[in-house]
Amino acid sequence: MFTGIVEGLGKVKRLTMKGADAVLEVESDINLKEVSSGDSIAVNGVCLTVTLKNEQNFQADVSAETLSKTNLKLLKAGQKVNLEKTLRVGGFVGGHFVLGHVDTTGRILSQTQKSGSLIMAVEMNENISRYIVEKGSVAIDGVSLTVNKLEKSRFYVNIVPHTAANTTLAMKKEADVVNIETDILGKYVEKLSQPNKGIDKDFLTKHGF
Repeated sequence: MFTGIVEGLGKVKRLTMKGADAVLEVESDINLKEVSSGDSIAVNGVCLTVTLKNEQNFQADVSAETLSKTNLKLLKAGQKVNLEKTLRVGGFVGGHFVLGHVDTTGRILSQTQKSGSLIMAVEMNENISRYIVEKGSVAIDGVSLTVNKLEKSRFYVNIVPHTAANTTLAMKKEADVVNIETDILGKYVEKLSQPNKGIDKDFLTKHGF
């Protein structure tokens, strides 16, 4: 589990295809001392398992499923990526709970400078947009952001100067593909609210809602 607060950037050394899967090698500017083989690390918001590492570099396997659902398949040598180590028990949660399980990819529609911030509009699959709410949380390439506005299959987020300076979001261009993970709470509420799943109007009324 992660929080969507990017700890630093990495630089892609290579993405090597192994049949339908791949091996990703990244040069990291975050401290990897506490990271061991078998630990998880988020790369552009995608939870990957570290298979090899030294003081500055790590390697991770990327499954065909992950390649199909994320923008990792588009990575090129030298490209920057957002990195976050897993949340430690008792650690500070500055963003929101991010699983590193990307729902879909989206495409940047526009980027507008407003005062010191960057307003980014992202288009995505309308079936996924039902899990996004105004003033709720969403992770874009692993960055925890607040949704300013929602319009059917597109939403808008505000990227403050600190986030722009410490993540890859300010490096993005219009039409670039980004990873999107919605808030997991909405998915559970939807499933539990379905008929015969235990939570309905009578249940809520009985318990004071």
